[in-house]
Amino acid sequence: MKKLFLIIGAPGSGKTTDASIIAKQNDDTTHYSTGDLLREEVAKQSELGKLIDSFISKGNLVPLNVVVDTIVSALKQAPTQIVIIDGYPRSVEQMLEFDKVLNSQNDVKLEAVIEIKVSEETARNRVLGRSRGEDDNEEVFNNRMKVYIEPLKEIQDFYAKKNLHFEINGERSIEEIVAQMQDLIKQILEKKA
Repeated sequence: MKKLFLIIGAPGSGKTTDASIIAKQNDDTTHYSTGDLLREEVAKQSELGKLIDSFISKGNLVPLNVVVDTIVSALKQAPTQIVIIDGYPRSVEQMLEFDKVLNSQNDVKLEAVIEIKVSEETARNRVLGRSRGEDDNEEVFNNRMKVYIEPLKEIQDFYAKKNLHFEINGERSIEEIVAQMQDLIKQILEKKA
């Protein structure tokens, strides 16, 4: 059975960087960024990719069934037992649908949802400072931040009730954050062993 860790955080919280470092340092761990999975589909210029692009380019959420199908398919094909996905869930609907899908199968078990907390100011400075693409501008950042914050409390509460929600301070160095996340994942896996 695959052991799944979800990493959530504001745009610019460092969630993708942190998760990819952990996967590089651990042969038994695969990392997927929801954004990357969706962008790969866009790059293929498939019909699905064009549909995804019409949402991403405006900073809006991709439709529920498209995201859940993309993630579940990636999870089942993951080459390792431990899988980290960052940037998911981003809405209450995504969370509930994903929970339903996870509960209806025996291939993947959600071990934890780790939230990397940063202030809005830190998030803004990081995103606008990196200029990775046309979506890294003030207007799109504000929309992405709003999209992230609106459902956050409900997502935190939902996973907290299941004892799956953990927080990490994302205002520190990448090394400190990664070390804490590694320890947390290790502790959770040891408890469940």
